[in-house]
Amino acid sequence: MIWIYLLILVALSAAAFLGGRTLARRRAIGAKPHSRPGQHGAYALIWVAAPALLVLILASVFAAPLQRQLTAVGTPDAVAALEPFRRDAFFADAHRVGRGEAALQIWERPLAEQLPVEARRMVRIERTLSWGGGVAAILAAILGGLFALTQIKPQTRARNRVEGWIYGALFICSAIAVLTTLGIIASLAFDSFRFFQKVPVLDFLFGTQWSPQIAIRADQVGSSGAFGAVPLFAGTLLIMVIAMCVAAPIGLLSAIYLSEYAGRTTRAVIKPLLEILAGVPTVVYGFFAALTVGPLLRVFFNEIGLFLIGGPLDGLGQYLALVQNQMALTAGAVMGIMLIPFVSSLSDDILNAVPQSLRDGSFAMGATKSETVKRVLLPAALPGIAGALLLAVSRAIGETMIVTMAAGLAANLTFNPLDTVTTVTVQIVTLLTGDQEFNSAKTLSAFGLGLTLFLVTLMLNIIAHRIVQTYREQYD
Repeated sequence: MIWIYLLILVALSAAAFLGGRTLARRRAIGAKPHSRPGQHGAYALIWVAAPALLVLILASVFAAPLQRQLTAVGTPDAVAALEPFRRDAFFADAHRVGRGEAALQIWERPLAEQLPVEARRMVRIERTLSWGGGVAAILAAILGGLFALTQIKPQTRARNRVEGWIYGALFICSAIAVLTTLGIIASLAFDSFRFFQKVPVLDFLFGTQWSPQIAIRADQVGSSGAFGAVPLFAGTLLIMVIAMCVAAPIGLLSAIYLSEYAGRTTRAVIKPLLEILAGVPTVVYGFFAALTVGPLLRVFFNEIGLFLIGGPLDGLGQYLALVQNQMALTAGAVMGIMLIPFVSSLSDDILNAVPQSLRDGSFAMGATKSETVKRVLLPAALPGIAGALLLAVSRAIGETMIVTMAAGLAANLTFNPLDTVTTVTVQIVTLLTGDQEFNSAKTLSAFGLGLTLFLVTLMLNIIAHRIVQTYREQYD
């Protein structure tokens, strides 16, 4: 139904634009108008579309509460006597019946007899509210259009008014973005404060044991929980370092080749193929890590271990012979492959932005192409390249699926790339999966981890800004 109203509003808006433009042209005969006819048409279009959209938004927001209130007014006594949970289930089942679906066979008389009656009543209420909102939106559009048409005169500053509407729309979008950010921060801070009331901050930041399993009820048998997040930080750092060791050199060297050495045909083929990696879903990378890279690395290290067993490195050989598929090296290597287009594409754009006059000056001084790259291009593009690398670092810190499928869930405090580790984001997903008790330190610990991750990302952005400000150079 909403699409019909939107189509009607589009038609009314187009008619208002054409009518306003035509009327402005007629009234401008023999006078010097302030604005162009198209600007008067845009002014009329705005006055048709804006009030109607506002009414539709308000109708969609308040339709559900109004429907619940109106449904509750005429509730039969048999339904009103139910417990709140069963009453909500009855109304949900009646709503399904109203949509033409089959009813749940859980109601006895007289509720079973009341179900189709309530379904028809709910359908009538829903249709009434829907039609009412649509008619109100159309009336608002018509009234707005009539008002705009009365304002179309040669001396009307239509251009300024349209720009004012655009300015207001841009301000609202900016305010929504800022308020959303503040809402996220407030949500994290509030629940993190509740968590830190149960677990000391120092124990969380510097504790070396992570075992969030605790008893939710007093009569349950369970662990008291350990919330030392150092193993999570270590696992995140380890996988991030491995990923950047793969992505940074390959991505940067690829960018240098595409920018300075590759011909047009080669660049036109390689660059799109390289950027395809950015469009591959992370779950596909996870499958690739779990089914291909992990077994290959396991076989490789197991063969080395079997070769070393019985020799002077017998202990190392026995360890390598027991290496499994899930390890930090697998997750980090595949994540590095995923990050290559981030580094390569951004670095390529940054290198291409360096003025050609710098290259020509270097060649005129007798420098080779490699010397020009090392001594001119890379120093000039350093702030942008640093920003690209920090963007890849932030992407690596926030990755979840690859780590879950390739590195495991064990919170081990280790920097051995062959061990199973986990990261902050993986634990957040694990803690908030399934039925949760939001008065429990186990569930609230996810918000503590989220706040910590948010602060780390903020610090990375500040560092990137500082690097750009410190090493930025201006070129003519």
